[in-house]
Amino acid sequence: MRSIWNGTVSFGLVSIPVKLMNATENHTVSFRQIHTEDGGRVRYRKYCELEDKEIPASEIDKAYEDADGTLVPITDEDLAALPVPTAKTIEIIAFVPAGRIDPLQMETAYYLADGGAAAAKPYTLLREALKRSDRVAVAKFALRGKERLGMLRVVDEVITLHGLLWPDEIRAPEEVAPTEDVRIRDKELDLADALMDTLGEVDMNDLHDDYREAVEEMITARTEGTEPPAPGAKPEGKVIDLTSALENSVKAARDSRAQDPSDREMAEVHHLEDRKKPPTKAERPQDGPTEKPPAKKPATKKRPTPRSPSGGTKSGTRSGTKSGTKKTAAKKSTPAKKTSTTRRKAS
Repeated sequence: MRSIWNGTVSFGLVSIPVKLMNATENHTVSFRQIHTEDGGRVRYRKYCELEDKEIPASEIDKAYEDADGTLVPITDEDLAALPVPTAKTIEIIAFVPAGRIDPLQMETAYYLADGGAAAAKPYTLLREALKRSDRVAVAKFALRGKERLGMLRVVDEVITLHGLLWPDEIRAPEEVAPTEDVRIRDKELDLADALMDTLGEVDMNDLHDDYREAVEEMITARTEGTEPPAPGAKPEGKVIDLTSALENSVKAARDSRAQDPSDREMAEVHHLEDRKKPPTKAERPQDGPTEKPPAKKPATKKRPTPRSPSGGTKSGTRSGTKSGTKKTAAKKSTPAKKTSTTRRKAS
């Protein structure tokens, strides 16, 4: 990386030569202005009002405009000669907890590299002191013609400088908050908490600029002479019940988590109670065909057979009596026939 500023970090009586480098870069797609009629580039030319002619950048300097319109010329040499101790120094003035810095103040971030072999040890000393104290350093430094406020912290074994706005540059949020008398119910807060818990955390490295990617795809399609991707459906601006919206959001977030294999631990398992009776029609699932349980045959109970006092069964006694009576009658009738026949022979 190319350094944009060279100076020292003043840490009490310790001076650390450092190089300042940009820690961020802009990936925004830039556009040019063109003439609608013929597509020609539209450029801004710098003219001198007194001479009415275009002048080069080498002849342009800066000036301060007074309230009455008077211009006071200011050169870079004038600014460099100012009696400011931070002209080439990042002067640490205090160490505070990181939570003391309002995120509204944070601006551009820079990396600080050591300015040579001799600066390696004091650089490491400051880095380890910041890590051990779990605090950040508040400092002043001058960059691009003005004194700035900064914060030093450690990121991946590198000291990072964050430019900060001065406290008087932060506007008070007056007349910004809603003025209507709004009452929030506990149920709505509970649903909002459930939604936050369900959405969980996110890896910041997984986030990307969808708008920039869509612009790049459109430019590629125009360059290749193809049709750009069709725009997605825009959500309709409907006014809905807040509670219903929260409930639907929680349900959608849980369904999304359940479909993600990495979030299986979020799923809840409910054990069904043992039931002796088959489920009723209302309790059966409606997604697939209903299977009827196999019908069970009623058990046939055998009645005990009554026994007679003599030890035989009641039915056997009856049948035995009837058959015995018939045999006895047959025996008695036979001798009667023989007697009549004998009498006829005798006569």
